[in-house]
Amino acid sequence: MQRFWLPDLFALTTARLLRAVVLSLVGGLACWLVACTDDPLPNTPFLSQIKVQRAVDSVRLALENDLQNSVPSLNVFIQTPTEKIFASSVPAGSNPVLETANFRFASITKHFTATALLNMHEEGWVNYKARITDFIPGTQTPYVPNTPDWNFPYKDQITLEQLLQHRAGVFDVDNDSVPGFNGLSYTESTQNADPAHQFTTEEMINQLIIHQLYYWAPGTNYHYSNTGYAILGKIIERVYSVKSGGAKTYSDYLQDYVVGTKAAVPVAVHFPFRADDTVLPAPRVEGTVRHPTQTVTFGDYNMSAQVGEGNGYGTMAALNKYIRSLMKGQNVLMPQTVTVMQRDSLGGTFSTNLGYGKNSARIGNIAVMAYDPLTGVSVVAYLPLWDYTQGLDGDTSFDKCIGATFDAAYAARAALGYPGKP
Repeated sequence: MQRFWLPDLFALTTARLLRAVVLSLVGGLACWLVACTDDPLPNTPFLSQIKVQRAVDSVRLALENDLQNSVPSLNVFIQTPTEKIFASSVPAGSNPVLETANFRFASITKHFTATALLNMHEEGWVNYKARITDFIPGTQTPYVPNTPDWNFPYKDQITLEQLLQHRAGVFDVDNDSVPGFNGLSYTESTQNADPAHQFTTEEMINQLIIHQLYYWAPGTNYHYSNTGYAILGKIIERVYSVKSGGAKTYSDYLQDYVVGTKAAVPVAVHFPFRADDTVLPAPRVEGTVRHPTQTVTFGDYNMSAQVGEGNGYGTMAALNKYIRSLMKGQNVLMPQTVTVMQRDSLGGTFSTNLGYGKNSARIGNIAVMAYDPLTGVSVVAYLPLWDYTQGLDGDTSFDKCIGATFDAAYAARAALGYPGKP
């Protein structure tokens, strides 16, 4: 520790000098803690900021120690009933992430999809308990096309609710290997061959038909399925097109009713659906995937294969605003619908001491958002790193990255005196 000696000659002014030094150090530290931005979060108590920053730093450093490698950043946005705090932990010499930075939040998109569908249900446009082969209310148009190119296994038994809950048994051609694609998923193999490929829901459904792929009969078990949510995205598109009297997309409905400027609570998130809409706007954070022999970063990217299930991007502040207002019954859904959403796991999950929300992982990004109604605390944690350097196929180190993201959220809560990791 560096020590300071003050001569006896200045004994009478010691207190004033020390006060000046402390204030100078505190001012500099405060600038660092809020990433020296021109627009820091307003009314953030200084000590709370220090506590959260220290907690997130500790988790990032522990992950670096576990991985024996650098971690580009670990970031948390937390809001309590009285304060908002953003903390970005980065290695020495690196610039902290900005709270206004865009990142690809992947499967958190599913929560928005569920919100959109439940909003349609409230308006009488859909019945989320119906089978997907039933007619859209007030029309002679079925939720999904009654054509041969949509005759996938168990189609006539699947309900919208089962798709929302990942209990429809729909095989996931975006995550699991598909016959004929060298052990890869259909989407990964296709995008590797043609990064600019414009994906459609129909071509993914076609793989289910060709190979008669499914997990099990609808309603008999649980299996996470991106393809199931791609079907929900298509249903939202079809319903909105019928009800508006013109061609609409999934993204159109989200912008018009859930997140756009005319929505109940506008938030800065976007859902690109075209193969040529690849740009992740600045300021931004790129995902990093680290393998034993190479490291790849992902920024601009074709997300057309993930419409409805993982194509979203936005900021941590936007996700916090969305999940907090929605779960409090102050957004597009009525409080009673939010209760059903929480109770029946429609589009989201529940984590003890975090609350209701959703987590995600895609192309080097890991995130979690949640709102805890018991404490009134919402939190978004984000790690732009997938590490595949430890364990069989890299599973050990990847799981450490997932765990650290959740640990950062828990640590931020605990730093402010709320229940942390169970």
